[in-house]
Amino acid sequence: MLTVTLYFRKNDRNSAIAKADLQALHAKYPHRLAEVDVDSDPALQKKYGENVPVVEAGPYRLNFPFDKQKLGMTLGAASDRRGQLDRLGAEDHHKRVRRGQSVNASDRAMYWFSRHYLAVLNGIILLYVGIPMLAPVFMKVGAPIPAAVIYTIYKPLCHQFGFRSFYLFGEQSYYPLKEAGMQGVITFEEATGIGNQRDAIGVSRLAAREFIGNDVVGYKIALCERDVAIYGAIFLFGILYALTGRKLKPLHWALWIVIGMGPIGLDGFSQLFSQIEWSGLANILPYRESTPFIRVLTGAIFGFMTAWFAYPNMEESMADTRQFFIKKFAALRQDRA
Repeated sequence: MLTVTLYFRKNDRNSAIAKADLQALHAKYPHRLAEVDVDSDPALQKKYGENVPVVEAGPYRLNFPFDKQKLGMTLGAASDRRGQLDRLGAEDHHKRVRRGQSVNASDRAMYWFSRHYLAVLNGIILLYVGIPMLAPVFMKVGAPIPAAVIYTIYKPLCHQFGFRSFYLFGEQSYYPLKEAGMQGVITFEEATGIGNQRDAIGVSRLAAREFIGNDVVGYKIALCERDVAIYGAIFLFGILYALTGRKLKPLHWALWIVIGMGPIGLDGFSQLFSQIEWSGLANILPYRESTPFIRVLTGAIFGFMTAWFAYPNMEESMADTRQFFIKKFAALRQDRA
């Protein structure tokens, strides 16, 4: 049987007329009517707005205004097409028909995720950036084992250099290398004494990575300054996106590259290449060590812009999924009625 979807709004006179016309045409064009309230989902509100009622029958769509005659012509065309497909007996067509007549656990899970994906992602990002902050807390309260577990888990995910990490419960919140040229702060070399084991870029990277902290300087967070800023900004955008009803349009890819990736790439790569001892490179690119402020700023811009680029595009995909299942569930409710 042909499935007809009526997108309507409650207490809308035109929607009520369209429903009555569909019921009157049922005898001539048998169909099951799936009624979808456009106010039940933000994506439906955005898509249809005040342009209700809207009728979909097979591949055909009628946008208001339309009358009973035009509605009958559309139902007739859709019924003829459905009959042709049934007579041809294509296996993929019959599979789609059977698939539309039942709901399984996978359908419910996909529909649930399409509705709550933003809360899930926000929760994952919050855990990802929040758990590393528990490591210094555990160290402070005298629980080194859970702290060591956190440091170990995040070690493959971040360099954890002590001079590029934030600290809790110490004299300062960060201890930059002296090469960063920051005035009025204790440097990493001064705070830790690490610096005797010289390498190509000043301080032993291995020693700086293994350094966790102490009661005087504090204990480092298990993610570096830039990573904390990146994931913190992603979480911030996720909250703002939820508060705006997921209505923000996606950031243009060119802006994402220029504004999002440009500053962090310039800061990170200029620092990296300036610290590699290549013959003649020092004359072209002077040695530089970024500062905590620049790392946080470029990381936050990258994280915020990346989320702005990704989340609205993801919402478009999830909106299509939600609409598919809303139509399917509405049709099945009609079958049970």
